[in-house]
Amino acid sequence: MRRRQIFQAFGAAFAASALGAGFGGASAFAQSRDQSGEQSRDQAREQSLDQSRRVERPGLQLYTLRGAMADDFEGTLARVAEMGYREMEFAGYFGRDAGMVREALERNGLSSPAAHLGLNAVRENLAAEIDFAAELGQRFLVVPYLPADERGLDDYRRLAETLNRAGEQCRAAGLKMGYHNHDFEFAPTGGRIPYDLLLEETDPELVDMELDLYWIAAAGHDTLAYFDAHPGRFTMLHVKDRAADGAIADVGAGGIDFAALFAHGETAGIAHYFVEHDNPGGDGFGSVARSLEHLRGLRF
Repeated sequence: MRRRQIFQAFGAAFAASALGAGFGGASAFAQSRDQSGEQSRDQAREQSLDQSRRVERPGLQLYTLRGAMADDFEGTLARVAEMGYREMEFAGYFGRDAGMVREALERNGLSSPAAHLGLNAVRENLAAEIDFAAELGQRFLVVPYLPADERGLDDYRRLAETLNRAGEQCRAAGLKMGYHNHDFEFAPTGGRIPYDLLLEETDPELVDMELDLYWIAAAGHDTLAYFDAHPGRFTMLHVKDRAADGAIADVGAGGIDFAALFAHGETAGIAHYFVEHDNPGGDGFGSVARSLEHLRGLRF
């Protein structure tokens, strides 16, 4: 009898323990499920926040409207400002001095972070160009093009040296040099990709890259691979699309996934987004309006 009572007592204790463990396990499972749900909701919120980013200050490379700028400089700036553009990248000033340009910008609520500057001007007149840029509050002087007779590998090395020396002069005024690509910088030359050489041999403290998203796509190279390999170098973008036939298209009218590229902006160092169309024909204002509408609708 005593043995039976002992076993009964032991059985009751074991059952109570098992039951408690069972409830504890259920409670732990529920807690784990709650935590997992909270993590999923947090991740969803983070993803939603990430995808809510947009281009806050859309920019325009005014080469797109070079004819209109020549005909009516001030009126063109006023018109693109009314559309919603906020940053201007100049490609010439059409006889205006820095004070006149600054006044036109201020009157229309615009700023100018950058300007294109031909390589000869960099070589021969850089000090005056720096003074002009500084008066406008610009931060970058960008070489837009390399002449066809200066595209050997040694030419690219000399270009890197020129950009570095110019960058040293710019630094004293709070500016940096920049380089804008086309497709030819990606054509193998002397066993190298010249664009890679420029990235390697220019000083990141002195020279940034203005990556033209159309031309790197036309060259068949991977934009994101460059972002990853050279973080922080791509302060400026030229935003223009590529149609199925390879032609330049308004932003949103081609196949480039801009949102996917912009999502890597922190890695790349992107600060300025300049819409451009090299040859918009007789509908320049329509082109920049359509591109702006698509650009402003992007979330990334």
